[in-house]
Amino acid sequence: MAFNILIVDDSSVMRKIIIKSLRMSGVPIAELYEASNGKEGLDLVNQHWIDLVIVDINMSVMNGEEMIDHLRENLETSDIPVIVVSSEGSETRVERMKNQGASFIHKPFTPETIRDTVKKVMEGSNERSI
Repeated sequence: MAFNILIVDDSSVMRKIIIKSLRMSGVPIAELYEASNGKEGLDLVNQHWIDLVIVDINMSVMNGEEMIDHLRENLETSDIPVIVVSSEGSETRVERMKNQGASFIHKPFTPETIRDTVKKVMEGSNERSI
């Protein structure tokens, strides 16, 4: 099964690196969507079927932590798997997001790290009903 993946990062370069890593790693991709902040990301989640969100933490307008909170508060989006890709050093902040069900990848990363994390997260998630 191919996945619809949303990548949310304020850096267009980082979004391109994540996309290239996903493609190099062999993750089956149906559609890729990009947003530069959490608000744009939530708008895309409300417009498209998204199987997985890959999000940075530190962004303007709405950061990744706030976006995850909004996803979890909405019954229609509460079970979308989330992977945080960040250089965040605050263990307290990382733990808060993990408690919200997010997986975490530290920058820098390899395509294999992305592949293994996506595989683990998607195997662990239940199929969402339409």
